[in-house]
Amino acid sequence: MATTRPTQSRLLRRTGAGLLAGAAASLTLVGVPGTAAAVEPVPAQAAAPAPAPAQVAVDTAYAQVGKGYQYGGSGPDSFDCSGLTQFAYRAAGIELPHSSRAQSEMGVTVHPYDMQPGDLVFFYSPVSHVGIYIGDSKMVHAGSESTGVEITDVGMPGFTVAKRIV
Repeated sequence: MATTRPTQSRLLRRTGAGLLAGAAASLTLVGVPGTAAAVEPVPAQAAAPAPAPAQVAVDTAYAQVGKGYQYGGSGPDSFDCSGLTQFAYRAAGIELPHSSRAQSEMGVTVHPYDMQPGDLVFFYSPVSHVGIYIGDSKMVHAGSESTGVEITDVGMPGFTVAKRIV
């Protein structure tokens, strides 16, 4: 009875297939310009939406809490009230004048119960102080030399009007 021995070509095919399978597991493809085959495009991931300008202003103002008060200060190290609001809205791409009274003439008047974060809140008559409403009846403002930039209640004495800039 004759024994059958695998021929050399069958042996190479089996060994080669095993080697190829092992190599394919760690194979890295490198594309060369002009030689790539058409492939199905991978769907792009949607980028997170940019925050609204009012939120950028709130976040910017909030980040200044603890910095000093300086009359005429417009940041980045110290602020007066309108300098803080101007600085915060500039970060959002919106230019405001450096005057609380001039800022109070901008935007749309908002009822106190309808205020949203980013609304400007004004005090006294004539207007001489401004802060940025951050929600929950709170605002960020540059209060005085003794307080600097702080978070306080919007219901402080002298509130006159709220304005929505954006």
